[in-house]
Amino acid sequence: MTTFHSTRDVRATPAAVFAAIQDPARLAKWWGPNGFTNRFAVFEFQPGGKWVFDMVGPDGTVYPNESVFEQIEADRQVVIRHVCQPHFTLTITLAPSSTGTLVNWLQVFADAAVAEAVRHIVAPANEQNLDRLSAEVATV
Repeated sequence: MTTFHSTRDVRATPAAVFAAIQDPARLAKWWGPNGFTNRFAVFEFQPGGKWVFDMVGPDGTVYPNESVFEQIEADRQVVIRHVCQPHFTLTITLAPSSTGTLVNWLQVFADAAVAEAVRHIVAPANEQNLDRLSAEVATV
């Protein structure tokens, strides 16, 4: 398995960060790397719930995605299992910090070879996700 790990201190409370994750309209604004948009077809934000959506790249390429919300703890943690290729589990953990919330972004791929093949995309994209999340919570 290959793991990608990022952390960010976001200037908002854990409740405010969690709100930007659980609200599909807000999540669609910041999910994914720079230049991407999202079209959500199914968003069942509950343990075992499905999340089916298309990410649309800046060039118009559509990337179908399907995930399951494995665990949800309000204001603390969301675990998402990506059930289509590439297979991975993303754990987003929120912890209070002196300036807001420490966001811990842990993405574990099932296949090390696949993780290596997408490393050049995933590593910067995860940082861009956190940039976009930080901007989203700063607007409220």
